[in-house]
Amino acid sequence: MGSGQVTDWQGRNVTIAGLGVSGVPAAKVLHGLGAQVTVVNDGDDERARAQAAELTALGVTVRLGDGDTLPEGTDLIVTAPGWRPDKPLFTAAERAGVPVWGDVELAWRLRGPDAAPWLAVTGTNGKTTTVRMLAAILEAAGLRTAAVGNIGVSLLDAVLGDEKYDVLAVELSSYQLHWAPSLRAHSAVVLNLAPDHLDWHGSMAAYAADKGRVYEGNRVACVYNVADKATEDLVRAADVEEGCRAVGFTLGAPAPSQLGVVDGILVDRAFVENRQRAAQELAEVSDIDPPVPHNVANALAAAALARAFGVPAKAVRDGLRAFTPDAHRIAHVADVDGVAYIDDSKATNTHAAEASLAAYESVVWIAGGLAKGAVFDELVAGAAARLRGAVLIGADRALIREALARHAPEVPVVDLGRTDTGAMLQAVQEAKRLARPGDTVLLAPACASMDMFTNYNKRGDAFAEAVRELGAGA
Repeated sequence: MGSGQVTDWQGRNVTIAGLGVSGVPAAKVLHGLGAQVTVVNDGDDERARAQAAELTALGVTVRLGDGDTLPEGTDLIVTAPGWRPDKPLFTAAERAGVPVWGDVELAWRLRGPDAAPWLAVTGTNGKTTTVRMLAAILEAAGLRTAAVGNIGVSLLDAVLGDEKYDVLAVELSSYQLHWAPSLRAHSAVVLNLAPDHLDWHGSMAAYAADKGRVYEGNRVACVYNVADKATEDLVRAADVEEGCRAVGFTLGAPAPSQLGVVDGILVDRAFVENRQRAAQELAEVSDIDPPVPHNVANALAAAALARAFGVPAKAVRDGLRAFTPDAHRIAHVADVDGVAYIDDSKATNTHAAEASLAAYESVVWIAGGLAKGAVFDELVAGAAARLRGAVLIGADRALIREALARHAPEVPVVDLGRTDTGAMLQAVQEAKRLARPGDTVLLAPACASMDMFTNYNKRGDAFAEAVRELGAGA
């Protein structure tokens, strides 16, 4: 199967790798188009059996408990994005010359001839916020759009549904990009690069290369982070269409072909007539919620993509003003006795926690969870001067405690060994004891949550509930 659109699926033998968010819709769509669909799945639990029963009733073959064997006669594999490239199924496919697509690749191939262009966002941190800011700006310009992709709205629904869009704001993970070889966005951004998912990709170089795929074939702008040279390097390495430009964003004053900040104003020196001498005011930093540095960077990236699509300056301002952040992303929970309590449970890796810690002057830090192979020396060394104290929770808290001992030995540390439901309340109570008026108690765990909580949302909810309990007793 080449890189163009596939119009005839009748009788093609397609194997769907993995049930779940992307697998079930892909199986239904391809079966509906006339393909012979077989779904293979590693798990054989109650949820998988329920999904299998639904698909079997439609005429789809489902094989539970064996995701490693390539079904005979397979012409194409469509995989869930999280399935690792080194799985035996994909090794067998490579030997047999069978192509492997992800859900993003499938959606890209299935879109119609008048399909909406994609403005694509990837990066280690900030993707969802940036995509939602971008969608808000596009909507403020009167465009029919949606925030789709890794953000939870199915790309298949977006490209095959009845709703007609002018443009799509697309969040893409490194997993999705790995399995999307023919994707060609109108314009794209890599927000930042930091070590993440290295167990899946195998190396930082492989992870960066998969992120960099988002720039391939861009038509108008490859947007990069001036403060993160690795993102600019990916632009330089990309094979783009003639006339596509590199556009930087910076928290400082912008050079020509950049967006940046001057005296509290977001300004554009990229999409103006005379980039050497002119700049267009877009919005004020105070229009951004919350106006902390890494969120301003997200806003600049969103503005750059919107401007690449021809959106007027007023829509940038109106869109940013209309945008409200998702829960658990630098969310102000309450002020208690002159101390601000901030929920950034979404800071599940060191890069995100670094940005969060940098937003506040004096912090009592609640951190810990599942480290996923991360090391904390650089994070702690960079934040040491801001730390009033630290309260550590979770399975890998010792790694953070040891980094604090090496790089911030004067910072008082409370190490909580408990993992029961009352642990977060105790953590907040200990943080209150360490905090002084004017301080910020910041939940920015730098770790995943699954050792103690179902997900980062539940962890953030537990923190907010503990703060409310604290406030009620104040």
